[in-house]
Amino acid sequence: MEFNASLIGQAITFAILVWFTMKFVWPPLTRMMDERAARIADGLAAADRAKQDLANAEKASADRLREAKQQAAELIAQAEKRAAQIVEEAKVQAKVEGDRLVKGAQSEIEQQVQSARETLRQQVADLAVAGAEKILKQEIDAARHATLLASIKAEL
Repeated sequence: MEFNASLIGQAITFAILVWFTMKFVWPPLTRMMDERAARIADGLAAADRAKQDLANAEKASADRLREAKQQAAELIAQAEKRAAQIVEEAKVQAKVEGDRLVKGAQSEIEQQVQSARETLRQQVADLAVAGAEKILKQEIDAARHATLLASIKAEL
């Protein structure tokens, strides 16, 4: 093998190229690759955090939905209970009002019966006076015989 000047020149040029590349080109390339690796790692970590946050948010929303359903069920139960109470109160009030109306009607009936009795007594007394007047063929003075009429009314 022959070493000539061109091979030595090429070797020196290659050595200078390697030195220049190692000194000036390689450090920025490795720095850019390291930065890119760091950005990718940060992106992956952010993706993991977002995935965890999404899982937490889904769990929280499921918990809130469950709580909302439970509260809705409680509200429905309370509303049904209140509706039953209102119906029961209405029944009680209707019964009280019905009893009051029945008592009022009974009282009114008693008053009407009493009034009818008094009217009947008066009519019977008038008939008795009229009958006595016809029998006696004279008119009876009402002022004179007021006690007589009162006793007749009381007896009837």
